[in-house]
Amino acid sequence: MGAKPLRLGVNIDHVATVRNARGGDNPCPVRAALLAVAAGADGITAHLREDRRHIRDEDIDRLMAELHKPLNLEMAATEEMLAIALRHRPHAVCLVPEKREERTTEGGLDVIGKSNELGPYVGRLTDAGIRVSIFIGADPAQLDMARALGAPVVELHTGAYADAPTGPARDAELAKLVAAAAHAEAIGLECHAGHGLTFANVGPVAAIQSVVELNIGHFMMGEAIFIGLPATIAEMRSRMDAGRRSGAA
Repeated sequence: MGAKPLRLGVNIDHVATVRNARGGDNPCPVRAALLAVAAGADGITAHLREDRRHIRDEDIDRLMAELHKPLNLEMAATEEMLAIALRHRPHAVCLVPEKREERTTEGGLDVIGKSNELGPYVGRLTDAGIRVSIFIGADPAQLDMARALGAPVVELHTGAYADAPTGPARDAELAKLVAAAAHAEAIGLECHAGHGLTFANVGPVAAIQSVVELNIGHFMMGEAIFIGLPATIAEMRSRMDAGRRSGAA
């Protein structure tokens, strides 16, 4: 049995982080998105945060106008962000937790605790023809609730795996991801994964056949400083493909 296809979504947020450190227009995240697509990315991810710390509204305007691959808009479940999504109608919206004091997304959404709040957002986005994903921890009960709310896709938070030291601790986190991805597939959810993935750790996650898409950003934008974005994407794709084949053996 051959390996299932595995897509690569490239997150361009941190090109905007560098731009915003000085103000002005450079480096341009939209240019990075177009270059990533030319280098083989299957889609682009951009997180429009409430405080606009990296991606800005005009970036979304341009991405929708110029991008010819799917745009995955990460956003908090707020009325402001919902209005932006409904105006632009990207291919997908990934609902994520957001705290202004955090440096990066710290974990998955508590779908069980926030089900009454999240349900209407999932419904309104779905009614608009937008594919809804929920960023979630590797917890079967949370996955069950995401399914109950009508979200067709979940993205597993891989941060605990990426942050764990190599050895038993990381193996335990990987086992949770494997089990969660299998459960997601079993209940009819499309399963994506991302956060903290690098050349060194992507292989075992890519090997999980129930995962069909990885969204990777910060590491690749940092690596691109040294070897360029096309070379970085090519190397990440190579590592993903090798991991995928190993998981299908």
